[in-house]
Amino acid sequence: MEPLYKKILVPIDESETSQLGLQEALRIAKNQHASIRLVHVVHDFLVAAGQGGALYASQLRKDLRSCGEQILKSAASLARDQQVDSETVLLETPAGSVGAMIVEDAERWSADLIVLGTHGRRGIHRLVMGSDAEHVVRTTSVPVLLVRSTAKSVSQR
Repeated sequence: MEPLYKKILVPIDESETSQLGLQEALRIAKNQHASIRLVHVVHDFLVAAGQGGALYASQLRKDLRSCGEQILKSAASLARDQQVDSETVLLETPAGSVGAMIVEDAERWSADLIVLGTHGRRGIHRLVMGSDAEHVVRTTSVPVLLVRSTAKSVSQR
């Protein structure tokens, strides 16, 4: 029988939910003999204040890229340890939507599945914080698996 998923896109950051999504994606990839694409989006929406703002913004972008590269390196190492083929991509969007970048990359790469962690926020918390996961689910034609955090707090309900 032909595997259902051959190419799994996995957006990652430093969050617990992202790590849970990565773990699930690795399990699926091993089961399906699929490869994964680890994606980190550098999102540096900045408000520069004063004359030194541009200098600080430039350094912040470098720091965010460096942090993103380290996140990708760690995730790729984990995939290698699990004997899952992977590739890494660092995307940047200065003020755009992280969710839109994920959708665009999934479609460009012809992903069969997107696996991402989500906090599962509802109500006012989702409205205030925004939801990249919601944007992905609403706008992509690629199947999406949302992996929710196991820890539930009052603020997430």
